[in-house]
Amino acid sequence: MLGTTPVYVTTPMPACTMKIFHVVADQEFVAENVKIGDRLTLVISIDVQDTYGMKVTNCLVRDGLSWGEQPLINNDGCPVDSEIMGPFEYTLNKTRAVVTFQAHKFPYTSSVYYQCNVKLCLKTDGSCDDVPPLCDVRGRNQLKRRRKRESEVEEEGNLKDLLQEEQDVRDLSVEVFSGLHVDEVDNVDDVDTDDQPRVTAVPSSAEDEFCVSTRKFAIGIAIAGVLLMLAVMLLVACILHRRRRRKGASTAGSSIYSGPYSNAAYSRD
Repeated sequence: MLGTTPVYVTTPMPACTMKIFHVVADQEFVAENVKIGDRLTLVISIDVQDTYGMKVTNCLVRDGLSWGEQPLINNDGCPVDSEIMGPFEYTLNKTRAVVTFQAHKFPYTSSVYYQCNVKLCLKTDGSCDDVPPLCDVRGRNQLKRRRKRESEVEEEGNLKDLLQEEQDVRDLSVEVFSGLHVDEVDNVDDVDTDDQPRVTAVPSSAEDEFCVSTRKFAIGIAIAGVLLMLAVMLLVACILHRRRRRKGASTAGSSIYSGPYSNAAYSRD
């Protein structure tokens, strides 16, 4: 058809962003330094327009040392482990995806980096119909498989070039990144999600008990060890001193007439 121009050629490509927010008392702040278990919200969005939607796939979290990584969302947009991160929720215009999860970290570093692949899809030809994904127990998007079968039927026609061009647009993707620091939970100075100190309940039977920090306990053990060593040294010195006194006393009371060879004539018996 001469004189026709595909709509995606004249429409500018939307910008894509990823942000992670820390949810505190139902308010969101950009997450920079959080603690394990804090409530986080990951938001991926593109510019609002009527041509393109998006699909979020292949999300993972990496450490700050490039030693390890953990997959979160697979190529179908389904969660790999729902206990770590669940599925994304999309807006009706499919330009914004949101997922809420608890902060986690690798045991050897506090730096974590999240990465996702965002694929653009055309709203006009139905290529966004498999968003959000309908995931089965194996983590596969059933809507995507249905869409694939329909596209195979369409490709039997004479519009292969146009379908290939549209396929290139559907496969257009961009990678987005975001990072933050996750610290260990401190039982003393930690702050809960409602900005109130976390308090550990003490049973009534333990009213007479007291708690000592690990640092103070170590210092106390060291002092007790030094005192015990000094006490042992003092005890050894006292024993040696008493032995010297006994040896000196036995030497001063000895005589040439004493012993088994003493002369019996000097005996009063």
